[in-house]
Amino acid sequence: MNDDNDIISKMIVLHSTFTLPSDLVIKIYESKADITVKETCFGLIIEGKRSEVNRVAREIRNLDPNRIFIKERGVPPGSSNRCRASQGGGAKPGFHQHEVEFALLPYFTEALDEIERGEMPEIKDVTPPHLTIEKFKDIIEKEVKESE
Repeated sequence: MNDDNDIISKMIVLHSTFTLPSDLVIKIYESKADITVKETCFGLIIEGKRSEVNRVAREIRNLDPNRIFIKERGVPPGSSNRCRASQGGGAKPGFHQHEVEFALLPYFTEALDEIERGEMPEIKDVTPPHLTIEKFKDIIEKEVKESE
């Protein structure tokens, strides 16, 4: 059960040409919420009591709902489980997933903008190719022979 006093972290990821993370930081400070804010390469991380973080996240998202995306993090900022110094360097766990998701944001923004304008996207009937077990076995056997 979620308690409003639980401490949580949320990532605020931006896909905007006119809103900067610093703009959002100013809005968060203006809200006088008792939360911690950290800028990242993808946007911001906010941490605090669940009720405060959720309230601020809603306010921030409402500024530009088609270009500001928010998700809850599993660990707080500064956690030794995520800290590169504790992990021996390299990318933080999850960084590569964020990188992939970030590259997809233009498609989400475009789709949300189209829906907002009342445009219905063309629904394509794509049927994946059927792969039988026999065909799959043939592919594996061929790959094994070619690798020998």
